[in-house]
This record gives sequence, C-alpha cells and structure tokens, in this order.
Amino acid sequence: MISIITAIHNGLAVNKLYWAYLKKYTHHPFELIVIDNCSNDGSTEFFRSVGATVIENKQNYSYPYCQNQGIKAAKYEIYAFLNNDIIVSPQWDKRLLEIAEANGLEVITSCGIERVESAQATQKLKRKWKRTKNFLSLFGNSTGMFSFMHRMMYGNWEGFNTERYRRFGNQVIEGFVGNTVLVRKSAIEKIGLWDERIQAADFDLYVRAKKRNLEKGDLQPVHIALGVFNHHFIRVTVRANPPPFADKDRMISLEEKWGKDDLKKYLVDNLNI
Repeated sequence: MISIITAIHNGLAVNKLYWAYLKKYTHHPFELIVIDNCSNDGSTEFFRSVGATVIENKQNYSYPYCQNQGIKAAKYEIYAFLNNDIIVSPQWDKRLLEIAEANGLEVITSCGIERVESAQATQKLKRKWKRTKNFLSLFGNSTGMFSFMHRMMYGNWEGFNTERYRRFGNQVIEGFVGNTVLVRKSAIEKIGLWDERIQAADFDLYVRAKKRNLEKGDLQPVHIALGVFNHHFIRVTVRANPPPFADKDRMISLEEKWGKDDLKKYLVDNLNI
C-alpha cells in the first residue's frame, strides 16, 4: 500500500485530470494526502469529494515543508511524492516498485520529458512539448484542453508506455525526475526528512542519498526508471500565481548548504546537467 503525497495551490482543471489518471492507473491500494496551500478555486472541495485526506494550510508553504506534512500524516511505508500537474502511466506504481526491487533501490523516480535515456532523446521530447504547449495553451487551461495537449503529445498514451516498458524494462540510470519520487520509509530513516530550507528539494534529496552512498554504503543513489514515463505539464500550470511562501525567510540555496565543490561533484559529474 502506498501513501501518495501531493501539494497544491488551486489548479482545479489539472487537479481533476491528475485524479482521473491516478485512480485509473494506480495498481496498488493507496491513500492520497493533499496538502492544500489556501486554494480558493474549489480544489479543496474536489479532493475531499473523491476521498482524499486534505490538510489545509492557512498560508502557502514551500514544497519540502508540505512533503513533510504529508509524511507525518501517512499510514504506509512507501511514499510517492507526486506533482499535481502530471499524468501517471498505466501501473506506474507497480512498475516502479518492481524496478526498484530489481535494482536494490529505496528511492526511485519515473522518467519524463525532463530526462529519458539520452540527451538526444530528451531534447527531442522537450522540443515537441514546447511546440505543443505553446500553441495549445493559447486556447485556455481547462481540463479538456490539458487532456487535448496530452493526446496531441503522445497519441495513444497506453501504447506509448507499453512500448517504453517493452524497450527498457528494469533499466535505470542514476539521476532523478522530480515530479514523481517514490521513497521507502527506510530511506527517510537513513537520510532524514525533506530539508525545509531548500525549495529545490529534489536536488537536495539526490545529493543526500549520494553522500550517504559514498560515506556509509547502505543506500543507493537516486535512479530513474527508464521503463516508467509520467507526463508533466511543465510550466503550463505556473500561471496560478501562488502567494509568496510563508516560510520564504528561512530558505537557502543549494550552494549555501553544500558549497560549490560538492554541487559540482554530485550534480554536474553524475547528472550531466
């Protein structure tokens, strides 16, 4: 069983699509914990109506703060940290868990437009998505329009993902795609909760796991499952213009925390970014 944790601020149109695919394609029984950062567009009521556990914040809080709220409320020992502006693939959870098991991983992410098997393949996807979203977003951001963007991008979504899984199976590469992060409780016990000072929390999680691997050897670095692809509506949904983070004054940069040398060592050399 899985605890899915998702932070939101408004975005009712994409929230409805997110839930529809989550319900359709998640294999294992799950609880959905929604951290609601003062939505006012009906998103709070929508997620309650479908049975999600909704934690309402009086102000808008940063990503890591919200994920830690979700962990504290979670019933299960497998946490799936998912953005609300994604569409999951068929059996995404089952396949991620199987791939993690096959590779001895406690932290794993799906692949997606942000990164797939090669730089060339990633750039091809990014260019196609840029063309698709730049044209179709002119017609508005309704649930139907998001769905149409998705169809235009991939055609047959199930067929697209079946082919990826056939090609790549249990193959992984070191790195991460931050919109879908699956973490076992055992990993949290080794490296701790999300660092609430770091908004770029997926990068920080990667660095902490890598550091643990090098120093203790009891945790593998974060890897990307090449056979599991979740779609992310990159930058299309940022127009919600959320209020400033209530905890913004305590935020620090990755460089302030780790220093240039460690960031270069962990992020540039290993992630090729």
